[in-house]
Amino acid sequence: MIQVKSAAEIAKMIKAGELAARALEHAGKNARAGISTWELDRLVNEFIVSHGGHCPCKGYGGFPGHNCYSVNEELIHAIPSKKKILKEGDIVSCDIVAELNGYMGDNTKTFRIGKVSEDKERLLQATESALYKGIEQAVKGNRIGDIGYAIDSTVSGAGYFVVKQYIGHGIGKEMHEDPEVPNFGKKGRGPRLVPGMTIAIEPMVNESTENVRLLRDNWTVVEANGKMSAHFEHTVLITDDKPLILTLTSH
Repeated sequence: MIQVKSAAEIAKMIKAGELAARALEHAGKNARAGISTWELDRLVNEFIVSHGGHCPCKGYGGFPGHNCYSVNEELIHAIPSKKKILKEGDIVSCDIVAELNGYMGDNTKTFRIGKVSEDKERLLQATESALYKGIEQAVKGNRIGDIGYAIDSTVSGAGYFVVKQYIGHGIGKEMHEDPEVPNFGKKGRGPRLVPGMTIAIEPMVNESTENVRLLRDNWTVVEANGKMSAHFEHTVLITDDKPLILTLTSH
């Protein structure tokens, strides 16, 4: 059942979204060559806790980290590790969820570690562009399919592939709520968007195929051909006017 948030709930969602955004910004400031993804996770968790929140991913379905840090061909859900050291030229997708006062903010950015290759740069630009094309469609009266169509058209137009096994979602008191928000779809199809809905829009994009593999840890999802992956995400509120991105550092 799709939850339409009250004004009081939206105010809490804005605060949670801002904390998630600040935590993601903190991840980006610390994502550099020589740091492990375990240490990055520790620093981000410390930041969230110090600001009165906590990391709901910890223990979710048994996940051992506080958040997810996926490097290069890793698309999503990579477990933080002391053995995984970032190096010059890597890309790392930091998927950060923060809970504050019972409400969630969820956002992701794929960061560049130093100077990256032109191939990686193009993939990141296409994926981030697809996120904002999707957000543009998150307006009152549109449907979920309008968001997915905009994302998929942008990604395929750039020569890349939307992963269809993993999708965006509603968000609020729970990390994953209705409705499902696929990164593909048909215009005018799916649930209608109404003011008060809060959704996580998150294109997950592969370089050479829509297919993925699940590693032996039963969490880390990688590009099936071992090529690069990228992931960008915002939590968005449907309003009477333009979509409001909740995962910003100021409103």
